[in-house]
Order: sequence, then C-alpha cells, then structure tokens
Amino acid sequence: MSPPKENVSLLFKLYCLTVMTLIAAAYTVALRYTRTVEAELYFSTTAVCITEVIKLFLSVGILAKETGSLARLITSLRENVFGSPKELLKLSVPSLVYAVQNNMAFLALSNLDAAVYQVTYQLKIPCTALFTVLMLQRTLTKLQWFSVFMLCGGVTLVQWKPAQATKVQVEQNPWLGFGAITVAVLCSGFAVLASVGGVYTSVVVKYTDNIMKGFSAAAAIVLSTVASVLLFGLQITATFSLGAFLVCISIYLYVPRQDTTKIQPAETKTSKERLAAV
Repeated sequence: MSPPKENVSLLFKLYCLTVMTLIAAAYTVALRYTRTVEAELYFSTTAVCITEVIKLFLSVGILAKETGSLARLITSLRENVFGSPKELLKLSVPSLVYAVQNNMAFLALSNLDAAVYQVTYQLKIPCTALFTVLMLQRTLTKLQWFSVFMLCGGVTLVQWKPAQATKVQVEQNPWLGFGAITVAVLCSGFAVLASVGGVYTSVVVKYTDNIMKGFSAAAAIVLSTVASVLLFGLQITATFSLGAFLVCISIYLYVPRQDTTKIQPAETKTSKERLAAV
C-alpha cells in the first residue's frame, strides 16, 4: 500500500516563497552595498568561507536533531562522511563549483548594479537547460525553447546600455562584472545537476510548485530593482525595463505547469542511502 499523501497548506507554501524571495533580493542588495561603500573591502573568499562554515554547523545541527543523540550523530558522521571516501569525493565536485560561483558573485556585484545582476543571473535557466539536454538526455518543449531565447534577448537588452547608479562612487568595470557573472552562471548550471544548493532552498523545492518558484525569481528582480533605485540611485532606462520584463515573462513560460500541493513522501531511507542518492 502506498503511503498517504501529505497535504501542504497554501499559507505554508506562500510563507516559503516569501522568505525565499526576500532572501534572494536582500542577499543581492546587501552584497552590492558592502562592495560599493567607500571603505577598505573585505576578502570575498573569507565571506564565502564563513558562509559555508555556518551552513556546515546548521546541517550538523539538523542531523543531530534527526539522530536524537550524540552517539548516533557520531555514528552517522563516521558512516556517511569518514567511512565513505568515494561518496565524499563525489560531493567535493559540486562543492568546488559552488565555491567558484560564490566568489564570482562577489566580483560581479562589485562591478554591476544589484538589479542588473539579478536580471543577468537568470541566464542560469538556459544554462541549466543546456546541461540538462546534453548531460541528462532530456528534451525541452517548444515553449521552453522559446522562453530560453526570450530570456537571452531580455538579458541582452539589459546589458546593451546598463542602467547607471548615481549614488555609487567606486570605480566599476561592467565587462569584468559581466564576465564574472557568466562564470557564475556556468557554475550554477552545472552544480544544479550535481547537488541541491542551500538549506532553505531544499525546503522550497520540496513544498512548492515550479510556477511559484518562477514567480519568486521574478519578484526578487522587482524587489532588487526597487531597492537599487532607493539605495543606489539607479536610473531605470527603457531598454532595462523591457529587458527585465522579458526575463520575468520567460521565467513564467519556462517552468512546467504542474502542481505539487500534495506531496508524495519519499520512502524511508538510511542516511547513507540518501547521501549516495545525491
């Protein structure tokens, strides 16, 4: 007999999407602000390292709660981490890719406005689609291909005459920023196929449908644009507005029309089996 389906309330799904949207927008705006203040800049590698250490402690804390005791936690770590060097080596590949991606994000936001970055970073969608077709032998619908080309066109318009931020006085190199975000996009497209990124994102992926995740990405673009206008004096141009609009529409068109209001719980697996599945 199949296990009963778990009902996920609309309120909880909206909560997950709201938090994800705010985190995406706030992260980009805050990082942009810290990279443009007239002060000695911190090392981006240090920030990335601290972020991963925090995620490590959070993950260990969640595992400790699941195991229920210190002895079981140690046993689980010994079996799944130290006792599985081959699986650990596999996980090191997406980890390295994410490290490069996160450092490129710092470099990109040092040279591009938050709104421009947020729109351009959506190139990860066609990049992921390309890796999916080439590496996983999957096919895309005509509508999805159309949305991919529309998204690329929208990003081209945004980058054609980048909007200027009047309140930012530091020297910037838009070409360097675009090059950095291109590397970040390539890393993101590959890493998506290798592992699930982010502790909170995994919750959103489980309990929300693709349409709502697409809406969240579009909403983050809007919030980042509004914040850039207020904080950095971003001057919105016609080409930027049109490009951002096309990107938001393409995100909506790309995501499959499916609903996951009722989640089918996965069968119970051991920690070692879950790790191997990744």
